[in-house]
Amino acid sequence: MSFLNSLENRRSIYALGKEIDTEKAIKTIKAAVKQSPSAFNSQTSRVLILAGEDHDKLWQDIVANDLKAEMDRQGVPESVWEGTKAKLDGFAAAGLTALFFEDTAVVKGLQEQFPLYADNFPVWSEQSTGIASVNAWVALSDLGLGANLQHYNPVIDDSVAKRYDIPASWALRGQLVVGSPQATPEAKAFMDDAERFKVFGA
Repeated sequence: MSFLNSLENRRSIYALGKEIDTEKAIKTIKAAVKQSPSAFNSQTSRVLILAGEDHDKLWQDIVANDLKAEMDRQGVPESVWEGTKAKLDGFAAAGLTALFFEDTAVVKGLQEQFPLYADNFPVWSEQSTGIASVNAWVALSDLGLGANLQHYNPVIDDSVAKRYDIPASWALRGQLVVGSPQATPEAKAFMDDAERFKVFGA
């Protein structure tokens, strides 16, 4: 399978089950993140991988409780929460979640060490975590697994940090939900190339 085929097969799949080789999935995530590029080889990406009961509790306890409290604070109707809770239960039905963080302490250190590029390091850091998360996603897809990327940060940041002793410098950026595909995604639509690309000299 070519790399472009792998990219094509990576899709957002929301109907996921627990029939996965957890050990193999974790090794794959670690390898993909380690091989992902970062500015100045800064390796600012950090990952918290939750499987088994910890994965279930993330969605059914931490996210559900924090999100419900925030929705109540904003006066969101209870009927909306019912649909949201069903979505969270769907994430809990998957096999594991990889939470991607950026280590802001490393970013600040680089800003101090290379002041000429200080404004760029936070941007480059965000790019590196984006690359790492997608690389992990593609690698997991090659194993026949499905995934979808969620962003319940910053609502859940404090609770996750407290439960799993996350350093204060780690900034949560996304949650990759991984499991066995229970449905086939629909064909993906693409905008016209003329609106997206400019090519000169070819």
